[in-house]
Amino acid sequence: MELRGLHHVSAITAKAGNNFEFYTKVLGMRLIKKTVNQDDTNVYHLFYGDHIGSPGTELTFFEIPHAARTHEGNNSISEISLRVSSDDALAFWEKRFVEYGVEHEGVTTRFQRRVLPFKDPEGQRLVLISDQENKGVQGGIPWEGSPVPQEYFILGLGPVKLTVPNIGPTEEVLTELLGFRKSGTYPSSISGQNPIVVYETGEGGTGTEIHIEERTDIPRERLGRGGVHHVAFRVDDEGELRKWIEKINESSFVNSGYVDRFYFRSLYFREPNGILFELATDGPGFAVDETEQHLGENLALPPFLESKRKEIESKLKPLNTKSTY
Repeated sequence: MELRGLHHVSAITAKAGNNFEFYTKVLGMRLIKKTVNQDDTNVYHLFYGDHIGSPGTELTFFEIPHAARTHEGNNSISEISLRVSSDDALAFWEKRFVEYGVEHEGVTTRFQRRVLPFKDPEGQRLVLISDQENKGVQGGIPWEGSPVPQEYFILGLGPVKLTVPNIGPTEEVLTELLGFRKSGTYPSSISGQNPIVVYETGEGGTGTEIHIEERTDIPRERLGRGGVHHVAFRVDDEGELRKWIEKINESSFVNSGYVDRFYFRSLYFREPNGILFELATDGPGFAVDETEQHLGENLALPPFLESKRKEIESKLKPLNTKSTY
């Protein structure tokens, strides 16, 4: 068994409408599914990705209205990377961020790759990373309906950074339980801190990496809007997921067991520093209940919630997601 890389990352927004505007109209990603949080159907769960929502391209948001801002700190998923094709793409994005008033830093280098750190309007910590020198798992498929030229389109998830007070237990879970490999280090941007450690799985490369930052000088994060709920890793299919469930049960980690999310099947557990990991299957995918042409335009509900559609829709604030491009 081998995890194939990153599957999706799920974060928190307080305003689904504003979130949709930024991620589709400024970042040019495609809304591939407008659905609800299956554990709290009173709020939206929005999925963004490539043309078809390929595994490894999905950035998702739970809406929690009136959520307080995240107080950044330890025991957290502290940064999300998004892949673009080249260093030239970063130059395009830097100009676009100036045009749209997006908070950002200058282009710099991390782990021999060019990157452009920025934040969304709620303070979500994001980084565009160039795949120009990338070797490993391929990125996604550009969406023809994007307002961003296809050569600069966001191709999927890049490295996800974890910040923890003690790297040892998290490293042990990644390498001994989940089969990640340590592939290098790079300097922290914080003076006096240990280097950030890079781990990869599967084919390797930007779409498979977890970066861990060890910090003993900051408090535990208080999660809210602009924070990250969990990170999910790719599993081939349901048969392999069930093998992973057996392995994690044998490890004595408390876990969710098998969970049917309709668009994929999952398992959830927390590693020793409290960060929520998910293992998720590549399929069935997001075209299982909508045509590829019209993904994300209407409220999609899995079959086990369909009987409650009228009740669910009555509690949601209308969100117009029909493409205007």
